Amino acid sequence: MDKLLQPLQPMLGVAGRFLLGLYFVLPGISKITGFDGTTQYMIEHGVPLAAVLLPITIVLQIGGGAALIVGWQTRAMALMLAGMTVAINLFMHDFWNVYEGLSQAHETQNFVKNLAIMAGLLTLAAGPGTQVLSLDGRKYKRAATTS
Repeated sequence: MDKLLQPLQPMLGVAGRFLLGLYFVLPGISKITGFDGTTQYMIEHGVPLAAVLLPITIVLQIGGGAALIVGWQTRAMALMLAGMTVAINLFMHDFWNVYEGLSQAHETQNFVKNLAIMAGLLTLAAGPGTQVLSLDGRKYKRAATTS
């Protein structure tokens, strides 16, 4: 099986990095277009300093997601987005609290889904295979040829 997957490994890594990046870019953009509603949602969930944290979240999601897509500082961006995902899970998908109009089952599903997203990010942060077709990979390739 490894022999079958080995030729696909670079493209699988790029596809995974692209999809994880896209997962953050699109919600970041939607937070801009739905800024007031997102701020209110954060306040309802007890997020402190929502008006300050939302613009920071937008920049981190769009910037960090775009960085993953192009493969720039992949490991650092993956770790940063994993940490942000933990914070989002604890505040925004707190299924253990009951909110009017929100389904606990839906919030539980979002919480668990975000754990899976975090697992993918941690895998990116851990592995050198993330450097294929990336700006990081060019840097390491250039350094190896000049040594």
